Amino acid sequence: MAARTLPKTDVVIIGGGWTGLAAAYELANNGQRCVVLERGRYRHDATYFAGPGEHDDLKYAHQYEHMMDVSTQTLTFRNTPEQTALPMRRLGSFLPGQGLGGAGIHWNGQNWRPLPQDLQMRSFYVDRYGEQFLSDDDITVQDWGVTYEELEPHLDFFERVAGIGGAAGNVGGEIREGGNPFEGPRSRDYPNPPMKQPIATTLFAQGAAQLGYNPFPIPSANLTAAYENPYGAQLHPCTYCGFCERFGCGYYAKADPIICIYDRLVGHDNFEIRFNAYVMRVDKSSDGKTATGVTYVDEDGQEVFQPADIVCMCAYSLWNVHLMLVSGLGEPYDFRNRTGTVGRNYAYQTLAAATVFFEKDILTNPFMGAGALGMAIDDFNTGNFDQGDLGFVGGGYIGSTQTNGRPIAYQPTPAGTPGFGLEWKRAVRDNYNHSGGVLLHGSSVASPSNFLDLDPTYTDVFGRPLLRMTFDFPENDRRMAAYGLERVVEIVEAMDSVVSYATVNRAGPEQNYSVVPYQTTHNTGGAVIGTDPGTSVVNRYGQMWDYHNVFVFGACLFPQNLGYNPTGPLMGLAYWTLEHMKNAYIPNPRPLMDA
Repeated sequence: MAARTLPKTDVVIIGGGWTGLAAAYELANNGQRCVVLERGRYRHDATYFAGPGEHDDLKYAHQYEHMMDVSTQTLTFRNTPEQTALPMRRLGSFLPGQGLGGAGIHWNGQNWRPLPQDLQMRSFYVDRYGEQFLSDDDITVQDWGVTYEELEPHLDFFERVAGIGGAAGNVGGEIREGGNPFEGPRSRDYPNPPMKQPIATTLFAQGAAQLGYNPFPIPSANLTAAYENPYGAQLHPCTYCGFCERFGCGYYAKADPIICIYDRLVGHDNFEIRFNAYVMRVDKSSDGKTATGVTYVDEDGQEVFQPADIVCMCAYSLWNVHLMLVSGLGEPYDFRNRTGTVGRNYAYQTLAAATVFFEKDILTNPFMGAGALGMAIDDFNTGNFDQGDLGFVGGGYIGSTQTNGRPIAYQPTPAGTPGFGLEWKRAVRDNYNHSGGVLLHGSSVASPSNFLDLDPTYTDVFGRPLLRMTFDFPENDRRMAAYGLERVVEIVEAMDSVVSYATVNRAGPEQNYSVVPYQTTHNTGGAVIGTDPGTSVVNRYGQMWDYHNVFVFGACLFPQNLGYNPTGPLMGLAYWTLEHMKNAYIPNPRPLMDA
């Protein structure tokens, strides 16, 4: 049966998360008729995320109630191209969302800006160390094609949309005590003050400062004061309940796309959102130069074609890439001869950490937490230290966070403790309230052998090939993680009241990346931004090189991943793209850059 064709709309937006709702708000208020297609269901802060029901550790943190349904859509995984990929049957390493608000509902709330050198990574290292420094055949480092100075107003705007709390370290070039001295210049301070710090993160900051480093509070979307954002949304102060990551916030105290954007947009004459709408493909014109709209399966299981003048791809990063591949948008990446761009430069996040145990008079109260509660240093992030003799590019922040002390997953015990039994129970009892952590949150460089493509064997419930992920930690990142873990230990040993600690390095020697244990929901790349169509899928404005009316949003644009959480940079890029759509493209539809 042929797909039912609907009346044409100005813009069709795939995905109802942060970028999709931001695109709808900006474009609807610019006069464009916007239709948002969200594959999940309707949900709302006040009715769906209210405590105490939402504070169900088993249901939401371990049974993934707010996450995507892998029985409908998943991917296959392998470490190397020589291996056979197998389907990921349950969520683990990363947790994409599904439903109104997307993964913006269950995020922690850490909201970073990129460092200026993050956006010009290749140029930065070549200028500092010479071309030979990037001669390693195992990495493909490139510039983003947009600078920090260009993104700064848009990074600033999103901080106001989300009510971010923090301490500015560089305002107009003036370095301020208590903030991050390495950050790029800001046009103004954060809209809200930083979070109040518990004892564990305070001891970390004191130990780091004692070594000459520069601790500062992690920028947080867990609100620290009553706040009204530029769209008129009202947010409330955080209660430090410890139910941020993997949970929605029913207190309106964690910025999310529903309260910050959707509630200010619903009812607008130019806005419509359709739930349980699963997009199958982006449809192309007969000449193959533009998109004509999208075909989706509606909640009744019927195929529907939504014609549109503009297509905005605002799905989660992995699914944007999958949709390009099954739609035949762009040239798929071929790792054998390194041609093509769609699926190229997939990257992740590189973690190493220490669990710290304090003396018994130090009560850490880990149940009093928040997703972005913590202190960090940026002294070992990309380009902030001399890397000439270290053998790696990139870096990361080192920090101490107190996100939660929930009963199922938070059971810290010293090294050597049995994994079960009476001795384990006693160790949990004796150490739970005297524990903390120090983490390296490291970058991930792109490698020619890490990529996304279509699996030749497995299909989804609609008969489309599954997305296939090929990824392992590049040797560059293994060296970075080993060096970063040494710095973590150095700080732990400088902290007061520490009795013992135990370390873990996810990218340690002979340790392959695994999709089983949770690490981060920071999947990046595969549809990267740039100024060269030979190495990027979209131009510097987020517009596809091959289809000028298709605009792409999200972390799939990152040419390599930063040593930060991706939300701040991807939303800065989103507002940058929307500005150029409104002011340059919509008045005169065309390619905004020559290929």
